[in-house]
Amino acid sequence: MGGAVSAGEDNDELIDNLKEAQYIRTELVEQAFRAIDRADYYLEEFKDNAYKDLAWKHGNIHLSAPCIYSEVMEALDLQPGLSFLNLGSGTGYLSSMVGLILGPFGVNHGVELHSDVIEYAKQKLDFFIKTSDSFDKFEFCEPSFVTGNCLEISPDCTQYDRVYCGAGVQKEHEDYMKNLLKVGGILVMPLEEKLTKITRTGPSAWETKKILAVSFAPLIQPNHADSGKSRLVHLPPVAVRSLQDLARIAIRGTIKKIIHQETMNKNGNGLKNPPKFKRRRVRRRRMETIVFLDKEVFASRISNPSDDNNNSEDLEDERQEEEETKPSELKPDPPVNFLREKVLSLPLPDPLKYYLLYYREK
Repeated sequence: MGGAVSAGEDNDELIDNLKEAQYIRTELVEQAFRAIDRADYYLEEFKDNAYKDLAWKHGNIHLSAPCIYSEVMEALDLQPGLSFLNLGSGTGYLSSMVGLILGPFGVNHGVELHSDVIEYAKQKLDFFIKTSDSFDKFEFCEPSFVTGNCLEISPDCTQYDRVYCGAGVQKEHEDYMKNLLKVGGILVMPLEEKLTKITRTGPSAWETKKILAVSFAPLIQPNHADSGKSRLVHLPPVAVRSLQDLARIAIRGTIKKIIHQETMNKNGNGLKNPPKFKRRRVRRRRMETIVFLDKEVFASRISNPSDDNNNSEDLEDERQEEEETKPSELKPDPPVNFLREKVLSLPLPDPLKYYLLYYREK
């Protein structure tokens, strides 16, 4: 699946294309997509294809096309503090983007059939937390992954506000998926070759909306040939934040407010360098006129003598504008992580500084 938008040169250009095609429609979803570079979830030898709107599979590792993920993110209507369950969590790319929106008081769980993919997802999550410059812009709801078949989730598990299934769901399993939802919750899954959004409006009431046609590999049915009984999947418990975590979240929030206020005081509206928008050129074209006279048609081409002069003036203006903007395009200002700089300048022991930055050994 995929190919709905043009390939990008980098992650930002891919997101620009998804926005232009109306696959990304809200600011929260856009921020999450820009914060996580899709190429980081590819194996090194396949990164050339990372910014194409195509699915990628290598062994058990799989990523859906960007247009699919953006439709899923928009359909889930994510908000801070919600609980999310990702069935077939794969590389953790989607779960990590969701975690940026859920914030520190959300719940973010994933179930994945293949243990090697779970290890891959944990490595990618660790890499994102420790190396991403955009990470400190968010309070992250870190995903937790468990190994197992998502059709064997323990019946005593908690229900979730949002559920996504990344494999084709057969009609016989539709009710099973619905029962994972709280009242008011949203389930997004491929059902009968359609990406489907189901909202639980009451204990036994549902609203269903078909989003777009998709083609997903079907869910793998449980295999009990070895033991003769199912292997129940126990999801992580919903833990209460420790006092230490709550303090870290509060301190980071306070520092962010201070940085924002300092920026506002220094720059007025908070924009250090307001973006320059290139003026769109309107080309003067030769006008073609058709004159009707009785039953005959006469076509004549009317040329404006000043057209050639105006066109040359436009080209000259464009050339001057390009020369003015060229130096800034060649030398963009490097991004500055103000929160990181502020924390590292505090008179605190290094371990505490790194804890405030969330870059810590577990």
